[in-house]
Amino acid sequence: MTTENQKSPGQPAGHVLTSKLPFVLVHGGWQGAWAYERVIPQLAGLGHTAVARDLPAHGLNARFPVSYLARPFDSSAFATEESPVAATTLEDYVASVIQTIEEVRSHGHDKVVLVGHSMGGLAITGVAERVPQHIAHLVYVAAFMPKSGASLFDYHAAPENSGERIGPLAKADPAIVGALRMDYRSDDPACRANGRMALCSDMSEEDYLSMSSMMTPDAPLAPLITPLVTTQEGWGSVRRHYVKCLQDEAIRPALQQRFIEEADAFVPARLTTVHEMDASHLPLLSQPGALAELLSRIAAS
Repeated sequence: MTTENQKSPGQPAGHVLTSKLPFVLVHGGWQGAWAYERVIPQLAGLGHTAVARDLPAHGLNARFPVSYLARPFDSSAFATEESPVAATTLEDYVASVIQTIEEVRSHGHDKVVLVGHSMGGLAITGVAERVPQHIAHLVYVAAFMPKSGASLFDYHAAPENSGERIGPLAKADPAIVGALRMDYRSDDPACRANGRMALCSDMSEEDYLSMSSMMTPDAPLAPLITPLVTTQEGWGSVRRHYVKCLQDEAIRPALQQRFIEEADAFVPARLTTVHEMDASHLPLLSQPGALAELLSRIAAS
């Protein structure tokens, strides 16, 4: 029997095969498969297989700037050292997720529910364009859902995202280092407080400190500036859901609504089903039970 904590090397973490639709869960920037650690058991309790895997350059696939690990910390070196994951591309993300879907399907499932959180929305958008026939539902959880021809960076400074708290956390010019670079290990109380408000204001400070200790410094720049091209026949053919997080200070609710409106204008024959959670940017950690129940209802719809 395979559980989320028992897996052979190179195989995705998950649960035993069930008759219900399985989930493939894609994490956001600076995180890893661990971000779904609280959601996977909840989904299992509802009868769903759930699989999460580290994207390239994230989690156990992350590589660290030398300056990030050095102590005493040299902020000037950290601001200029080239990222060891700068060569990672959006295509790398998409290929990784498709491989995971194929592994899940090899156990007898025809389709999966594909979930992307935050930056993970880029990956699932690319996957849905490529293999729409393998996806029963496409779920964006407080995620980037760019219109065709746009990239993540096209939205970062949008007026709808005014007041977001991620940008001020950046510690380097992405064009110089090849990554959106953060220092989640910062000993500056103001920086830690801003990080918690940006990501998970509805979590305890103790939980945030535990989580931030697992965050990695570099999110590769290339996937964030690569335009995503979608079609009505590909991405637009999949049943699409958006989980709006109303306390989100990383991707503001107004920007989440813009994603929904742009998607519906592009595919008016298949409108986005919108769900709301009174949650921060990370309900998968702060409200895992509620999120799992919502995801299970989506799978059954």
